[in-house]
Amino acid sequence: MRIAWIGKKSPFCGNVTYSREITNALLDRDHQVSFLHFAQEDSEAHNWPNCQEVSLPFLYKSQVYTIPTFKATKVLTESLREIQPDIVHASLTLSPLDFFLPEICDQLSLPLIATFHTPFAGKGAKLISGTQLLAYQLYAPFLDNYHRVIVFSQIQRELLANMGVREKKIAVIPNGVDIDRYSPGYSTVKAEFKAERLFVYQGRLAPEKNVESLLRAWKQANMAAGSKLLMVGDGPLRTSLEPFYGADSGVIWLGFVADEERRINILRGADGFILPSLVEGLSLSLLEAMACGLACIATDVGADGEVLEKGAGVVLNPKTVRSQLRTLLPLFQDHPELTTLLGQKARKRVLDLYTLSKNITHLEELYQEVLAQRPVKLKWGA
Repeated sequence: MRIAWIGKKSPFCGNVTYSREITNALLDRDHQVSFLHFAQEDSEAHNWPNCQEVSLPFLYKSQVYTIPTFKATKVLTESLREIQPDIVHASLTLSPLDFFLPEICDQLSLPLIATFHTPFAGKGAKLISGTQLLAYQLYAPFLDNYHRVIVFSQIQRELLANMGVREKKIAVIPNGVDIDRYSPGYSTVKAEFKAERLFVYQGRLAPEKNVESLLRAWKQANMAAGSKLLMVGDGPLRTSLEPFYGADSGVIWLGFVADEERRINILRGADGFILPSLVEGLSLSLLEAMACGLACIATDVGADGEVLEKGAGVVLNPKTVRSQLRTLLPLFQDHPELTTLLGQKARKRVLDLYTLSKNITHLEELYQEVLAQRPVKLKWGA
């Protein structure tokens, strides 16, 4: 199958990882993939697919949203006409171009699928004010113009349906992780940081990730000198938080780690993974930690609570993160048998439900379903 993939290569975020993992896996299954993205520079990320690429011009790009130039629509249209794909899959980048895609693909008689990544608060909760709420309100009327919209959980499906997207248009396909790369294994990280017990946060250092609650809880829990907390990631809050939570508190700031092998080595050497977010979609960082056999603690937002339910991890109420972590962190520190057991259960949950292989199989089935419902496409130029 010939697939035109529209996504992101930088700056690093969950959407970038999603595009890289899915396109690589599709190529491994002998599909032809063309990658159209807003990038004019070489990405620092590793393991990008070796396939045809098209750079779309932009004015501004961040982890949250992208502003294309006026020329981007023409470049995209001409590129799709030249590529002649069987199907177009857009990993939505919160860009104005997302709203024009259905019209462009309709003109070219191309079936169009979207993956909608925007995080949300969780079961029955109101979306927090700001970009998340605005994104759902803006996107819902337009998502119904796509042939299918992929989301990561039933909760998100219901949320979009309540906003007017027809349920038949919404497909639930959870994120998946490569269980061969992300697996338990030998690591030197504890020795490197002189840690007896090692805990990890990995993600953006931004308000919606609620990292200050984690850091306050860590400090208030009076963790032992041999316990360390690695903060893996970067973002706007780092400069304001790092001076107050440093090595004297057992907190080590690593910044953004581009090398995937280094990130895997960190996860393999850790005892626990903590994700205190206020909003999420379905965190790939959480799935990667689970696949590496870490005991995981995450808030009940997005689909993360669903991933950890029934004993696969500890699910926190996002309203009381600090007080809960203040109790849980010493418990995880002092009872290695508990973290070992939870890590085994986390790994098994990923093997059962969240492998990249299952994700790709479901995606291929969705492609075939959409193509089967489309009229037979005339040959180009006919």
